[in-house]
Amino acid sequence: MSEGSEKEDTSDRTISDDDESDEDSFIKFFDEDIRECTLLTDALGDPFFPRTNQILLEYQLGRWVPRLREPRDLYGVSSSGPLSPTRWPYHCEVINEKVHHIDWTPFFPEPVYIPTGLEIEPTYSNSKENTVVYLAEDTYKEPCFVYSRVGGNRTPLKQPADSCDNTLIFEARFESGNLQKVVKVAEYEYQLTLRPDLFTNKHTQWFYFQVTNTQAATLYRFTIVNFTKPASLYNRGMRPLFYSEKEAQSHHIGWQRTGDQIKYYKNNLGQEGRPFFSLTWTCQFPHSQDTCYFAHCYPYTYSNLQDYLSAVNSDPVRSQFCKIRVLCHTLARNMVYVLTITSPLKNPDSSKRQAVILTARVHPGETNSSWMMKGFLDYLLGDSSDAQLLRDTFVFKVVPMLNPDGVIVGNYRCSLSGRDLNRNYTSLMKESFPAVWYTRNMIHRLMEKREVILYCDLHGHSRKENIFMYGCNGSDQSKTKSLYLQQRIFPLMLSKNCPDKFSFPACKFKVQKSKEGTGRVVMWKMGIRNSFTMEATFCGSTLGNKRGTHFSTRDLESIGYHFCDSLLDYCDPDRSKYYQCLKELEEMEKHISLEKGPEDSDTSVIENSLDLESSSRGSDSSDSNDCETYLLQLTSQVTNKKKHLKTKKERNTAMASCQNATKEVYGEENKQQRLGEAASNKKARTARKASNCLLKTYLRCASQLQKRSKRIYSFPKQKDWHELDR
Repeated sequence: MSEGSEKEDTSDRTISDDDESDEDSFIKFFDEDIRECTLLTDALGDPFFPRTNQILLEYQLGRWVPRLREPRDLYGVSSSGPLSPTRWPYHCEVINEKVHHIDWTPFFPEPVYIPTGLEIEPTYSNSKENTVVYLAEDTYKEPCFVYSRVGGNRTPLKQPADSCDNTLIFEARFESGNLQKVVKVAEYEYQLTLRPDLFTNKHTQWFYFQVTNTQAATLYRFTIVNFTKPASLYNRGMRPLFYSEKEAQSHHIGWQRTGDQIKYYKNNLGQEGRPFFSLTWTCQFPHSQDTCYFAHCYPYTYSNLQDYLSAVNSDPVRSQFCKIRVLCHTLARNMVYVLTITSPLKNPDSSKRQAVILTARVHPGETNSSWMMKGFLDYLLGDSSDAQLLRDTFVFKVVPMLNPDGVIVGNYRCSLSGRDLNRNYTSLMKESFPAVWYTRNMIHRLMEKREVILYCDLHGHSRKENIFMYGCNGSDQSKTKSLYLQQRIFPLMLSKNCPDKFSFPACKFKVQKSKEGTGRVVMWKMGIRNSFTMEATFCGSTLGNKRGTHFSTRDLESIGYHFCDSLLDYCDPDRSKYYQCLKELEEMEKHISLEKGPEDSDTSVIENSLDLESSSRGSDSSDSNDCETYLLQLTSQVTNKKKHLKTKKERNTAMASCQNATKEVYGEENKQQRLGEAASNKKARTARKASNCLLKTYLRCASQLQKRSKRIYSFPKQKDWHELDR
């Protein structure tokens, strides 16, 4: 039990419904049978005996016998009872109905939207003549978090507008919902405003709301008017997500992409000098009088996580090697869970197992990270031989949801502190940022006991396609050249195991000053060599067979499997794949160094090549870069079929034969590459020699002309000339 879970929350004296019912039962039994319970009467009459609700009465052999209540589950997950109820800030209005969605994968990949050039850009004014059909007034009741309650605001809820006509009815006062205001601007057109993260005035990206009173075969237009990012995947073909309860009941169809005439643009509604951007789309509902939902990405709530963990904990097989504990409590007293996954220790050597750490959902609106985490856990907790091998080899520490408070209230980026937790891993303010403080402390204690070979924090990305990684890089690359390349091996392996989803050229390895408080950088500075952030797009892929399609939940879950697959490759006793990737990285270095020239040799060539597309701030990528095209071709040249590793003995037996075969292949490849490099170098020297001759001739003629005409000429530098010649 962590220190945070031992401290009592003095700001909230709320008693759960179970506690109240037990106390009422105790008082009832006590009143009826007080004369028969002499022992209990004397005890309660004693001034030194404190009043308690931990004593229960049982009727045995004609008399009431007191006993202590069973201890609560200290770790928050119990197979014998319900999980800890979800807690909200006290002022948040919450509806009683629970929202549930079925799991479903489309039969065919859903294509991205292709703009026609005819999309319109609706503009709206702040006119009071339009009808406000939905308004969440509870958002700004408090300037900061005060305390929490189970179920949120207990006052009677203000109901949405009645369905007296064809007006749609909106609702978002449920777990992870986000919608602040809806204005009806035309018969079938609505202007929507998203709610910023609680206790902030920014971070409007995540939306998730319900629509009822629908009419089939009617074209509706929805326009969200207060986005703050100037670029978006919606301008690159991304469609909003749509869910119909009638479709789910009748055809078992879940979340699917929808929308036509999709446009993301700068609007005329700014605030305090900040420009706002709009997203508009049209759609038709499949059924009349249906209950439908729209979302930015596939929702995954805190309740979904608790249901998953409860199922694991009640499973007699999985619970043997997956121990679920409470890492800490959040500001709202919700539980942050940590999972320890490894095979039970059978011999002393088992204590020397290396550790692997995964975390997710530090940004609550990046729900795709939870789906990747789910895929990882499904595979690791499965019964396959590779999963068993992973559990026998490593100790996995997993924090599946770092920011449950933000997930519950529908934030996009912040916790209830109003701050981004992924910028505060260096903070000493345990009370303000308990999740990241206890995570860092847990990893620090773990590193004192065993080696941590990999740390990965799962995220979502709002401006780039595909899946990619951010890593770290040492400041002195000349002294750690081998280590500098080794830190890129795992992402390269992942790109080979998942070539149609994971993009190695989009990966970036840099420690920026603004990112020094992130989990990735802090863990790297603590001594974890392989410290990564894995980013998954909200849209889809531009690679292979998945090119031009959206990612489904199954696609995101498959990344978890490929992560495990790559981990086996990385730690395989047969090091052939490891050295193959290292060799490819060296080839990339050589190729790009020839392109860059000696004047830029003090800068990492792979770093620069990978930085062409990516930015940790989510900048747009460039599809026309020659170096990126080369890297895509190079990383896809050698993609060996993954061998399913049954046991360590089998892997060690195959080591010698694999190494011999690899040497033969590499020998032939090296021979061909040396011939190709020699021819290329000869051609480059010939071109450079001709260029120098031309330059000398030009300078000599220009000098003569200058003497004759007494005029001054400006010539390009030799470096620029060579670039133009190239």
